[in-house]
Amino acid sequence: MDENCRVEIPSGVDTCEVKCGRKKISLTNLQKVFWPELGKTKRDLLLYYASISDVLLAHLEERAMVMKRYPNGIDGKFFFMKRTPSYRPSWLPTCSIAHRSGSVIDFPMVNDLAGLLWIVNLGCIDLNPWYARCDDTNLPDFLHFDLDPVPPADFTQVREVALVVRGYLKNREVDSYAKTTGSRGIHVYIPIQRKPTQKQVWQVAKATAIELAKQYPEIITSEYRVALRPPGRVLVDYNQNAWGRTLASVYSVRPKPEATVSAPVTWEEIEKGISMHELTMDTVPERVRRLGDLFQPVLRSRARCRIEQLQ
Repeated sequence: MDENCRVEIPSGVDTCEVKCGRKKISLTNLQKVFWPELGKTKRDLLLYYASISDVLLAHLEERAMVMKRYPNGIDGKFFFMKRTPSYRPSWLPTCSIAHRSGSVIDFPMVNDLAGLLWIVNLGCIDLNPWYARCDDTNLPDFLHFDLDPVPPADFTQVREVALVVRGYLKNREVDSYAKTTGSRGIHVYIPIQRKPTQKQVWQVAKATAIELAKQYPEIITSEYRVALRPPGRVLVDYNQNAWGRTLASVYSVRPKPEATVSAPVTWEEIEKGISMHELTMDTVPERVRRLGDLFQPVLRSRARCRIEQLQ
């Protein structure tokens, strides 16, 4: 955690101010209940993110942040917000990204704990950063697959397919890393050399997903159209690699009744049958203290996959 930022949020108050060096963050609506079944509040959410900021921030810094805001908690209406609001603090950096419409949108960036607290205070339960860093927002750092069960398939089948995907990649000498989605599935991340554009990455991900479905038709589908997906399979979703899409970041709390977290897991844990419900806002901070950042290899600059290895 930032040595100049001591996050002390007293209980029983609805507002307080936190100082990070010269930066000041006003935290509001602290007693608002965000998880009714658990009785967890916005204060609990802020304290969770502060507690894991040491490992989280490296995965967010220098990336545009799409804000998914739940001002009234998980049972209230949510909305997406791209453009940094005009009332942002002067110290919060932004990332300008030109869109096909011709508009240029200034997204906020979360580069430190002060920025993290400010974003979460807007009611952002999960965090949705851009796949590429701001110096070139069209050159992503990774390719990923979102493994999503098609009913009646469940998380058991998702774990099975995750191991199949890992084996497929390992045969091509490609390293991969897994995290739970915090919802129903698993995200498999592949660190890549930062050379292909986002569209090229999407094209390779699509071809790989189609090949996986061809080789394992009894358990995998790559069919993006919901009505055409065969039941009981696991979708290897490649479309989340498209330009402008985002996924909940590693360590994001999800707007689910159990306050589950999109948490990194080892392949051994997947083999042994880890459950989504083991990874929550209550359990993940201690897990991080014990195991460190299992997703740190995704950030390494060396030994990254060449996109050609997947083709």
